[in-house]
Amino acid sequence: MEQEREIRKIAIYGKGGIGKSTTTCNLSAALSHKGYRVMQIGCDPKSDSTKNLMRGVRIPTVLEQLKQKGEELTLEDIVFTGYNGIFCVESGGPTPGVGCAGRGIISAFEKLEDLRAFEVYQPDIVIYDVLGDVVCGGFAMPIREGYAKDVYVVSSGEMMALYAANNIAAAIRNFGKRGYARLRGLILNARNIENEVEIVQEALKEIGTDLIQYIPRSPEIQEAERGGGTVFECLEESRMQAVYSELADKIMAQGEPGD
Repeated sequence: MEQEREIRKIAIYGKGGIGKSTTTCNLSAALSHKGYRVMQIGCDPKSDSTKNLMRGVRIPTVLEQLKQKGEELTLEDIVFTGYNGIFCVESGGPTPGVGCAGRGIISAFEKLEDLRAFEVYQPDIVIYDVLGDVVCGGFAMPIREGYAKDVYVVSSGEMMALYAANNIAAAIRNFGKRGYARLRGLILNARNIENEVEIVQEALKEIGTDLIQYIPRSPEIQEAERGGGTVFECLEESRMQAVYSELADKIMAQGEPGD
């Protein structure tokens, strides 16, 4: 009997506006350059997670395509190939002010399963990019239903970002008791506030995790985004490539046996 192929599945959470999707796109790009087949699934009603992997273009969401095509929906309608072969999916959400924002995530996950997306595209790693302001309903699915094994939180040293990080950690602990996901570390996306690293290190004691990577604030990131991409695609030489490459190495090392 052929052994089932193991896919590394991680979720990246963080407060809205903290640079979570920018971090995730650059991480996906870094992993793709190391030879991994990567699938990035945006789990945010704004549906802009994968934009920097698609040359700044917003792709159709699962919810939009389901509404339009119903049972005729195919994988080609919802999975798009972006930079360096990265597979991109956006769950989508309802019209603002109407319906549950987490419903798009639930529908997307169910449809990807129905269409056997992972078996068809065979990614080595799947990254769920999840809004972390509210950890309930569909937003909790990656950790509640066991879709993701490992969770990382993106935060700055700002109070509200760390408050959100603490809430996310509490949710992961609750679901972790049932054998679901585990919190693997915090990614500090620096905002250059005074004593930022020290503030975060102190907060990590309460959050109950470690700092896995420091990402310095850099104009290179904004320059790349203006070009509709990541620092790997838009900048021939960038010190930030090494930062994201190091993050990719650390995350993959944590998935190795005996880590």
